[in-house]
Amino acid sequence: MAERIRWGIAGTGVIADAFARDLRLLDDAQLVAVGSRSQESADRFAGPHAITRRRVGYDVLAADPDVDAIYVAVPHTAHEEVSLTAIAAGKAVLCEKPFAVNAAQAERMIAAARAAGVFLMEAMWVRFLPHQIGLRELIAQGRIGEVRSLVVDRGEVLSSDPAHRVLDPALGGGALLDLGIYPVSFASMLLGAPDRVATFASPAVTGVDAQTSAVFGYANGAQALVTTALDVRTANTASITGTKGRIDIADWADGRLPARLTLLDGTTQTLDFPREGKGLRFQAAEVGRCLRAGLTESPVMPLDETLSIMRTLDLMRQQIGLRYPGE
Repeated sequence: MAERIRWGIAGTGVIADAFARDLRLLDDAQLVAVGSRSQESADRFAGPHAITRRRVGYDVLAADPDVDAIYVAVPHTAHEEVSLTAIAAGKAVLCEKPFAVNAAQAERMIAAARAAGVFLMEAMWVRFLPHQIGLRELIAQGRIGEVRSLVVDRGEVLSSDPAHRVLDPALGGGALLDLGIYPVSFASMLLGAPDRVATFASPAVTGVDAQTSAVFGYANGAQALVTTALDVRTANTASITGTKGRIDIADWADGRLPARLTLLDGTTQTLDFPREGKGLRFQAAEVGRCLRAGLTESPVMPLDETLSIMRTLDLMRQQIGLRYPGE
């Protein structure tokens, strides 16, 4: 592996731009190429980032010998195809969330990466933020005891245009895959895969879910309440309650606001986790760490867990009657 991880980006949207900007904060990473479906789009994206390799076609990007890793930032429904193309070319892949549209696609992607011995990871960027690392450490230390309850939401006003990708069934639209993946993954990180799931949703005009809530039940008696929406901005808070206390997090996904630890005896502690940039660089740093260590999977966001999360999302969609074209 080269001293610097040389990155290529597949896609030229908002999240791709944010990733490119954050990548500048890493001394051991370099953005060298972008791939798009058109030369115009590739050129428009490349200019502000001083990218000289402007590829038309994701297969051309994957074939570039000077690219070590590819960040897949195309629409949900193209994640599988673009990731498989990169894997076949021997490139490490960081695939945007949701990892795929369904578990069947995720299984194929994971099988291909493992067969080829190529690194693959879901770009669940919030899991690598300083505050989530700090939360995991506090819980592992037993500060709040055994986690028994989680209440978490993620809701934003995205678009009311029926033609927008977030409302388009053909592009895997809906609140659940676009935003709900965050609280579902957060619950998985803290409590694992649920044993029981009860899901409720309100549809948008296109038939995808505009708002979805679910209760997860676990074999140890713990419960989680997750809520997501794309037509309203929810509080975006999380409360993790254990047998010895709780942690309340304001704007939990971003992590810029302080969290509060409250113990049963009334003792409180403010938890602050400052950082620079939007936060997307931390997942890129994890890819670099794994590649230099010779790992093909991240222990922080393992592929088996990614697949488990996709199966939970599949079950939730089944319960609310949300199917996408071709399923």
